[in-house]
Amino acid sequence: MKLFPILILLLGGLLFIGFMQVPPVLQENSRPNVLFILTDDQGWGDLSLHGNPHLETPALDSLARQGAQFDRFYVSPLCAPTRASLLTGRYHLRTGTVSVSRGLEVMNAEETTLAELFRQNGYTTGCYGKWHNGEHYPNHPNGQGFDDFFGFCAGHWTNYFDTELEHNGRMVRTKGYITDVLTDAALQFIDKNKDRPFFCYVPYNAPHSPHQVPDAYFNKYKKRSLGDEVAAVYGMVENVDDNVRRLLDKLKQEGLEENTIVIFATDNGPNGVRYNGNMKGIKGHVDEGGVRVPFFIKWPGKIIPKTIQSLAAHIDLLPTLAELCSLQHIEQLRLDGRSLAKQLLAVQEAILTDRPLFTHVAHLDKTLRPQPGAVRTSRYRWIWKGTAPELYDMVADPAQKYNIAAENPALTTQLSEAYQRWFTEATQSLTLAARPVPVGYAQKKVELAAHEADFTGNLKYKEGHGWAHDWLINWTSPADTIWWTLESKAPTTYEVYLRYSVPVEQTGSLVQVHTGEHVIQQKITQAIDPPLTPSPDRLVRKEVYEKEWGLLRLGRLSLPQGKSRIALMAPRVASQQVAELKSLVLVPSTKK
Repeated sequence: MKLFPILILLLGGLLFIGFMQVPPVLQENSRPNVLFILTDDQGWGDLSLHGNPHLETPALDSLARQGAQFDRFYVSPLCAPTRASLLTGRYHLRTGTVSVSRGLEVMNAEETTLAELFRQNGYTTGCYGKWHNGEHYPNHPNGQGFDDFFGFCAGHWTNYFDTELEHNGRMVRTKGYITDVLTDAALQFIDKNKDRPFFCYVPYNAPHSPHQVPDAYFNKYKKRSLGDEVAAVYGMVENVDDNVRRLLDKLKQEGLEENTIVIFATDNGPNGVRYNGNMKGIKGHVDEGGVRVPFFIKWPGKIIPKTIQSLAAHIDLLPTLAELCSLQHIEQLRLDGRSLAKQLLAVQEAILTDRPLFTHVAHLDKTLRPQPGAVRTSRYRWIWKGTAPELYDMVADPAQKYNIAAENPALTTQLSEAYQRWFTEATQSLTLAARPVPVGYAQKKVELAAHEADFTGNLKYKEGHGWAHDWLINWTSPADTIWWTLESKAPTTYEVYLRYSVPVEQTGSLVQVHTGEHVIQQKITQAIDPPLTPSPDRLVRKEVYEKEWGLLRLGRLSLPQGKSRIALMAPRVASQQVAELKSLVLVPSTKK
């Protein structure tokens, strides 16, 4: 096998694309619309098309058969990294996105996203669902190329029924089930923009936990003798399928079907052990089952229905759409992906040179390690989990039952070295410590969430992991310190508020906010100790629950341009603890 020269060529050049004009593939003047549907934690096996004996997904099955299906399509093992690569055409480590929370999910604002590329070429852009690549402007969807955003920016949402969602920076109360509500918003966007080219991104949060789904869907699968978790997941997936049908029907009704590219994909392997085609691994794993997902693309009259066997990946989406839509590249990017347009438009599958695909997964301790990692070629999967490397022949052993590293030392070493070179090069500009929150932009407020903070002392997270929506508890000592690193675009003065809860018998602590030599302080006198909001979960959730919070004004604080640190302390603790801390809220001051 002539793999090693290919690896050297790939890692030496990595596709510097000088953003020249892409040769047009269109014969007519009008460019196609693009509808990109992404689901969250839906595995390869969560489709009836792929042999699932319980699940029914007729709309998605039909979409797959009417377009091109990639039999081996790979993403990252976790949500936010996959989304960064899909949006940029680059491996997620280059974009600044490392993991799923505590600031590690944030994509660098300097990245050029699909939305920015489409908007630069005259498209209207909309995003309806889960963003998960940064919630503070300019990392927010509205700062990354989307004219319209409706959904949420965090890694998950806490309630799927009659919930609050964000619309371009403003929270709005919704009515109904979240997947239906997001679809309604996407349908309105299509209706509003049907006479001009649009890019509509619909990243559903289903079937991510918490496991909430309408009764009709859940009961259908419970009657098939499935456990609560699988019944809830399959119900959520079938609801997605029904909503995909609504989107496809809208395109037909408006006469847009022939001139719209429709794409469906998922962001990682399944979020639990269930049917997945006998592959090893689930979400969070670098094995095949953690990263191989469905990918379907339909463009009537242009893309011939077929199954493509060549390896493809999330990094290929941007260059592929750039060529299919004849987009002019405005800025210079360094892409890792390659265009699959010729494969899609050819009657027979074009032969592409084999290349390695690299995988890395990190968690939330802000210590970047090269493992777990993997390399996938057309035949082999090399895996490193921190001990001896593993090697699997994916043609002869697709279930990864037999580690053949010992029998193939040269190939194992070759892939190990290729991975180390890739990891070193991909992370050379990456820093994880003290990632600043951007402030000083023209937005109404900045909410410094507890899960974005660093802290010392007795503090800990309510749930434990520091995922989105988690809060800090056990604030018991004057020595406990909570802080956020900020980077302000300009000098800005803020009104500072504490979002907290505390029972009446524990009120009276003195809270201080420090930034540089400036200090503001306030005593907590108002008790607020509400119960957790009842939640219609089908099983006990992993994430924290919702509850109401108090809001205490601490005072006015001026932040300088550039980097600074804002720290929260309690020099006097009145009782057992200061408070439970949800966030520190910065509202631009209107006073001179």
